[in-house]
Amino acid sequence: MTHALEGVTVLEFASYVSGPYAGMLLGDLGADIIKIEDPKSGDPFRGWGAADYSATFGSVNRNKKSVILDLKSPEGVATARALAEKADVIIENYRTGTMDRLGLGWDELSKKNPRLIYCSITGFGTTGPYAQRPGYDTVGQAMGALLSVLTDLDDPKPMGVSLSDHLTGIMAAYGVLGALMARERTGRGQRIETSLLAATLAFLGENAARYFEEGNIPRRKTRTQTAQVYAFVGADKKAFVVHLSSPPKFWEGLCRVAGHPEWIEDARFKTKADRRKAYDTLHAGFQSVFSTKPRDHWLDALLAADVPSAPIYTLDEALNDPQVRHLGMVKELDHPKVGKIKLLGGAVSFSDTPSEITSPAPTHGQHTEEVLASLGLKGGKAAE
Repeated sequence: MTHALEGVTVLEFASYVSGPYAGMLLGDLGADIIKIEDPKSGDPFRGWGAADYSATFGSVNRNKKSVILDLKSPEGVATARALAEKADVIIENYRTGTMDRLGLGWDELSKKNPRLIYCSITGFGTTGPYAQRPGYDTVGQAMGALLSVLTDLDDPKPMGVSLSDHLTGIMAAYGVLGALMARERTGRGQRIETSLLAATLAFLGENAARYFEEGNIPRRKTRTQTAQVYAFVGADKKAFVVHLSSPPKFWEGLCRVAGHPEWIEDARFKTKADRRKAYDTLHAGFQSVFSTKPRDHWLDALLAADVPSAPIYTLDEALNDPQVRHLGMVKELDHPKVGKIKLLGGAVSFSDTPSEITSPAPTHGQHTEEVLASLGLKGGKAAE
């Protein structure tokens, strides 16, 4: 075995982020991902760029094969069913009920393929009062309470990254991996489900546990006070963070670096509980010091004092960091239409079955003939 999921075939009936991201994660582990796209334009993210490719589309569709099927035609559905009979996994993020109406739902497909693992991704779940609502990333962030702990509710701002979409994709891939392991023991597939709402809310387990215990509704500032997390700006207007957490030595080191060792014994800040209450006072006091010299000066001093701290990087700064370069996170590939492209690689390394980016996101329908030929069909005609 070269890769962890080598020999596993996944059919992806999905577009935008959550479903494709789940498929991409499995593809990085060696699964054969067959992305089913409509004849007209395919995944809508293709249209966000030029030449049948956009950065958004490319970021979640590497290591896949694109197959064009017209699921509005009996021939296209028949071909999809034939592919499903040989597949190990289906990932779909269509609106609730769509796959059932097409005759491609779990109940139908599992009759012919009892080993099939069928993963449905929705906005709010397949049942319940919100089952038919459209679900998009920011809606998931908002209704899953994630946005409430990321922004100031008195002056709310949406986030600059599709957190709920990506979290849901991770949860879907996690579910598929669990179902594959279960199938090793039972020989049977199963249907699994996740949603933007469930995945987002589940991610807030720590906040929820504290709410259950104390009854206080968490806001963005709640964790910063509890974990004693601070953000400051140096004289060069560059931002950095300090995370004191639990060990007293971090607090003591911060006081010494800031030139206020007397604060260590100050009655206002003596205990962790005291420092939480005095958070705003401490932040203002430290900021008045840190605004006198550049960020790197303070980060060097904090590092020497073993205080957990870091620059608040912009993306370009992060990508140029020597540790990031050492980790080899940036990958370069050749795309047949746009030439050289760069992507971020995966976050998990394996000693024996490495993850790998073998190909960029496919062009629309690039693998239709190849995949259908494996079923004994000619040139995609069954999809027309």
